[in-house]
Amino acid sequence: MSLNTERFFTHRAGIATVAVFVCFLWGSAFPFIKLSYELLDIRQNEFFEQILFAGYRFFLASLMLAAFLIIKERRFVLVKGSLPAVMQVGFFQTTLQYVLFYIGLSYSTGIQGSIIAGSGTFFSVILAHYMYSNDRMNRRRLVGLLLGFTGVLLASSTKGTLRLSIGLGELALLVSAFSNSLGGILAKNHAVATGTVYLTSYQMMLGSVVLLLLGASGAGWQPFHFNGLALVYLVYLAFLSAVGFALWNTLLKYNKVGKVSMYFFLVPVFGVLLSAMMLHEVLHGIIFVALLLVVLGIIIVNREKML
Repeated sequence: MSLNTERFFTHRAGIATVAVFVCFLWGSAFPFIKLSYELLDIRQNEFFEQILFAGYRFFLASLMLAAFLIIKERRFVLVKGSLPAVMQVGFFQTTLQYVLFYIGLSYSTGIQGSIIAGSGTFFSVILAHYMYSNDRMNRRRLVGLLLGFTGVLLASSTKGTLRLSIGLGELALLVSAFSNSLGGILAKNHAVATGTVYLTSYQMMLGSVVLLLLGASGAGWQPFHFNGLALVYLVYLAFLSAVGFALWNTLLKYNKVGKVSMYFFLVPVFGVLLSAMMLHEVLHGIIFVALLLVVLGIIIVNREKML
């Protein structure tokens, strides 16, 4: 990337603009996936269909990124020695994350999924403590983690009654968030040598091929009947993945994990609001408390000084 591009991605205004845009895109994924399930008649226990749909989405997203690379750099050739990095990131940030995410979301509401997705920030902070000497845990971050994970636990109470328990859907979404965080850190470590868009495109392509093979093994290659609206949703979901991952991984490449991850609190905010608007899900008082705790937790763990 050029020096001007690097300056933009390290400038405070540039970081904020890109991060907010990406978080809006990612927040919108929750209702669009749920709506796609309805249109394509993908049911809660149809795991292979869910994984296959995820494979369609991310393979299409990888083609979008490949087209960008070909237009911009006139090449799309696998760089020698980069396959191990592509495989690592592809497994955690695409295959494992979205097998669990799509299954978990089928058992959860869009609001639940949005709030639990916020746990990705807390996993990033924990992982960064062990992987970077300049990004250590401290008492402030511990307080933020406790607040955030309390909010995640409360997210199970979607019907307005207090229920402090973790079901299959919530557990799958939590492990999915952990996988995404680990994949993001691996992408940060490898992007310096391979290039962000290159790494994102190849890891997404490889990871999505595994999703396609897994899904097709149980559901066949074309179990869905796409109408115009379902196809629009699929293309939009692919677009937000391509653009979102490329931009987010670029931010991680040039900045500390904590400096970027602080904006992740907007993902559950956008996700909850859009799920309420588009899916007509009810916002109970406990949900507001859960969302507030997650948002406060994310902000606290990423502030330079205690509030």
